[in-house]
Amino acid sequence: MKKKQPNKLIIPIDAEGMTANGQPVERHPFSPFIPANAKVLMLGSFPPQPKRWDMPFYYPNRQNDFWRIMGLIFYHDKEHFIDAEGHFKQQDIMHFANERGIALYDTATAVRRLQDNASDKFLEIVEPTNIEALLEQMPHCHTLVTTGEKATSVICERYEVNMPQVGSYLTFNIKEKSMRLYRMPSSSRAYPLAISKKAEAYEMMFKEIGILEHV
Repeated sequence: MKKKQPNKLIIPIDAEGMTANGQPVERHPFSPFIPANAKVLMLGSFPPQPKRWDMPFYYPNRQNDFWRIMGLIFYHDKEHFIDAEGHFKQQDIMHFANERGIALYDTATAVRRLQDNASDKFLEIVEPTNIEALLEQMPHCHTLVTTGEKATSVICERYEVNMPQVGSYLTFNIKEKSMRLYRMPSSSRAYPLAISKKAEAYEMMFKEIGILEHV
């Protein structure tokens, strides 16, 4: 049997919640969002600092187009989840995700930030998410979707699988449960792809897993 290597993404912390070089550890600010009928678990890396939030929910930064992508796919309107003042409609977003069976969380529950920004490049993972524990609450979920390279690398290292190409998926097992892992283009505007092209990739994924009907 292949010997499991130590996870290089995990940074040790002391009893006071500090890493070895004295940087504070940041705990995940949100509880996992798990609809009763969850069919897919969307996984990012970690939320930005609260000063960058437009709402206290997943993908809260207005410079991240995740909810605009969802608006384009499901309502043909990228502003569907944005109000007249340019803010996210949190209650509408939560209702949509709950109705569609879209669970939301991240691949880390605790991190250390190397720089004062929202970039995944400068996140070090202190505590990875227990994916198995989340899936135990979602008996109908057979799909993980990562929304960026950092999140994808965490899952691939955890389950010792190759990283799929952007816009594609691979199959693997978690405790004998067959799963798909889709790697989607990052919804951050820092990722160099037009929002319409990102929406096409996400739309195909939602159709393949049965959340969106083929027209």
